[in-house]
Amino acid sequence: MLSLTCKTAIKAVIYLASKFESGEKAGIKEIAEFIDASEHTVGKMLQTLVKDEVINSAKGPTGGFFITVKQKNQPIINIIDTIDGKEVFDQCGLGLSKCSATHPCPIHNDYKIIRDKFKAMCQQKKVTDLCETVNEGLAYLIG
Repeated sequence: MLSLTCKTAIKAVIYLASKFESGEKAGIKEIAEFIDASEHTVGKMLQTLVKDEVINSAKGPTGGFFITVKQKNQPIINIIDTIDGKEVFDQCGLGLSKCSATHPCPIHNDYKIIRDKFKAMCQQKKVTDLCETVNEGLAYLIG
């Protein structure tokens, strides 16, 4: 359902949130290495997130990417909206362009339930919720 870039963005934001308490900023190379992603992809994606104020960046020798309290408490759906757009939650599970309740694909009814639950989870879960499990060693960003 989510693009590879969107999944990478979610991992990057969670990584930045995990550095919040220490006040550290992270560079593109550090983030890319930690989440096992291409530096090029991470760089472009981070700039998109900064532009939409999902994360922040600072220039200079002590610069890098970081997250504020407000950004740490934002729902995951903000990241998805920025990278993939809101329409990701309206797309057909088989990728058909004309799938609807009146013209369903073979998995329409089952997929709609899963898609709607996933959307609700993304609206409810905040960056901080996902970050806590990573910081506690209960969840991982690579592997």
